Amino acid sequence: MQQEYDKYTSEDHQVWSILYNRMMEILPKYATKSYLNGMGQVGFESHRIPDFKECNVKLMEITGWTIYAVPGLIANKGFFEHLMRKEFPATTWLRKMSQLEYLEEPDMFHDVFGHIPLLSNPSFAKFLEELAKISLKHIDNEWAIELVSRLYWYTVEFGLIEEEGALKVYGAGILSSSGETQYSIDSDIPKRLPYDIQTIFDTPYIKDKYQEQYFVIDSYEQLYTSIPEIEKLLEAALNVSA
Repeated sequence: MQQEYDKYTSEDHQVWSILYNRMMEILPKYATKSYLNGMGQVGFESHRIPDFKECNVKLMEITGWTIYAVPGLIANKGFFEHLMRKEFPATTWLRKMSQLEYLEEPDMFHDVFGHIPLLSNPSFAKFLEELAKISLKHIDNEWAIELVSRLYWYTVEFGLIEEEGALKVYGAGILSSSGETQYSIDSDIPKRLPYDIQTIFDTPYIKDKYQEQYFVIDSYEQLYTSIPEIEKLLEAALNVSA
């Protein structure tokens, strides 16, 4: 499918602008530098919805990735196949003005604003690609996909990073929520644990409230270089459950 950019209404662009400006009031303090730099590199602007074609030209030059338009949530196999091909699946629909405060299903603001800027980071982008390859090897094993989903959840969606002596946000699920952005860094309620694959495999994720724990990476290189250990621990977990 295509984005059909000309079909966005003035209200759609206004919704994007409101959400964008709300987040940018706080993200310079909370977000990782790679994300903030990536926003400029892919050409995000406050007053208009990103045009996938324009973003893809810029992103392709940086890491070889593109945005791939999808109607909404897609099946695991298709999702990981796109990631393996360096295509990030993103929906083209945007929430309405009446849905600014809450939305159950991820829309374009989450998919694009939350995820796309960090795809300009080579190590993070390579991590996604390699994780997808591992997932496709086990795509018919529900337990394997559950474990990979936990890892994806606690890194790509809700990960934190130690950056220049301070905690910063890199997970898209946090970056597209002003409330959780501040909660993840400032609140005394959640645990913040060092990135550990086995611990993540042992930790089910929750969708209906802010996270009870966040995992902190030292660098994006740490994510990428952990791929062999992910594969090893996944194989071990599957052998135990067999």
